[in-house]
Amino acid sequence: FEPAHAAAALDRRAAAVRSGDRAAFLATVAAAPPRFRAAEARRFDNLRRLPLGGWREELVDPRLDEDGDAVVVRVETRYRFRGFDDGDAARVRQLTFAPRSGAWAVTGDGSARGFADDAAVWDAGPLTVVEGAASLVIGDTAGLDDLAALLDAAVPAVTGVVGTGWARRAVALAPADPGLAGGLAGPGTDVASFAALAAVAPGPGGKGGADRVVVSPATFGRLNGLGRRVVLTHELTHVATGGARDDTTPLWLIEGFADYVGYRGTGIGVRDAAAELRREVAAGRTPARLPAPDDFVGGARRLSQAYQEAWLACRMIAERYGEAALVRLYRAAGRTPVETALREELGLTPDGFTERWRAYLTKELT
Repeated sequence: FEPAHAAAALDRRAAAVRSGDRAAFLATVAAAPPRFRAAEARRFDNLRRLPLGGWREELVDPRLDEDGDAVVVRVETRYRFRGFDDGDAARVRQLTFAPRSGAWAVTGDGSARGFADDAAVWDAGPLTVVEGAASLVIGDTAGLDDLAALLDAAVPAVTGVVGTGWARRAVALAPADPGLAGGLAGPGTDVASFAALAAVAPGPGGKGGADRVVVSPATFGRLNGLGRRVVLTHELTHVATGGARDDTTPLWLIEGFADYVGYRGTGIGVRDAAAELRREVAAGRTPARLPAPDDFVGGARRLSQAYQEAWLACRMIAERYGEAALVRLYRAAGRTPVETALREELGLTPDGFTERWRAYLTKELT
């Protein structure tokens, strides 16, 4: 085996995807077991439904494992969605190559040897692709037209707060399989804990790639129309502000700001939107501190209350200091410690801000 053997086969596969030559693509897996060939045929059919602006498969690690003549290699697929992605996203697979008829052919993946591929939406059932005015929705579940319409409406709602300095378009992935939705959202994501989630698809070399909104089918389906609007506007705010990539801004500000934009203009009352927190405050259990990162982990005991606390902190800022001040604080907290941002933008210490926030909770919820 030489890496060039695999690279030549990968070049043929990628050329077949780009040109739409199904027979040429399936010829690269002709020596594989029937089940794998059928799965690859479904993938090819799904890929042809996508607005691919680029597609290539490159050998990353030429020898992960060997079993006799068969060799497992790591392959990175680079692609982008035309009109929506400015750069490449990437998907890593482990493919098994073996000598067949004087050449090297793909004979399977690496699952038999404990290797797992990255999740990809084209691994779903037969895909439907809906392109809205500012959205691209891909999935194998119902309601994709409605999803595109909600995202199209969310784009100007988000822009009205954060400004025009973002792409003002969105890609949503809506697989019917909850397990695939969890994989697309990120390793270890509890799919039962979210209705939709802003995620960053991997890029070449394992770096951050393209922004995506992943919809969790069962949880999203239980929301009413207004709830779906709020959730998608919230997640699109993360896309617009880079919230899924941000490791500087406190999580209470990231999530609270997204909820502020999500609830803005909906007419939902504070006591209804923060019902769980209202019951605690009415019982004399006003939180002593702003929510910590662990409070936002799926399955956290007070997950709903953490989001409500964060939202009301941002709502208080917008009411008392103005929406522009909230936006400035958010941006400043992404560049400097939040203590500095609070002092420079609001003239408050963290303790002073917390004291005002606790008083605001009492006023609004009792």
